[in-house]
Amino acid sequence: MSRLSPLPLVVVAVAALATGSATAHASLVAATPAPNSTVAPTRTVSLTFSGRIVATFSSFDVVDEAGNTATVRVAHAEDGKTMTGTLSRPLAPGLHRVDWRIASSDGHRMTGSYVFTVR
Repeated sequence: MSRLSPLPLVVVAVAALATGSATAHASLVAATPAPNSTVAPTRTVSLTFSGRIVATFSSFDVVDEAGNTATVRVAHAEDGKTMTGTLSRPLAPGLHRVDWRIASSDGHRMTGSYVFTVR
């Protein structure tokens, strides 16, 4: 009767723990305007993620309740975690949705959305 060594399992477990932080995906941690908030007309939307994002593959749109997409010029901060969009004109009163898409530094692409209201 042969006995299996636990060593291969230990090696796999240690490798998984060591690479855990490298494979963590960036998630949205802050936004201005905040999700589900009510704000005065604004020309700026800012999104901050938990990890670095790849600017070339990361952007967002702002869509009103009629489905119209605002023109947004997106800039990426030096911290690699924040992108800020400047709109061509202040958002009109009503419900707006931010649709974001990013590529995190680990290469994974993610998308998300949230809404806020302009009074």
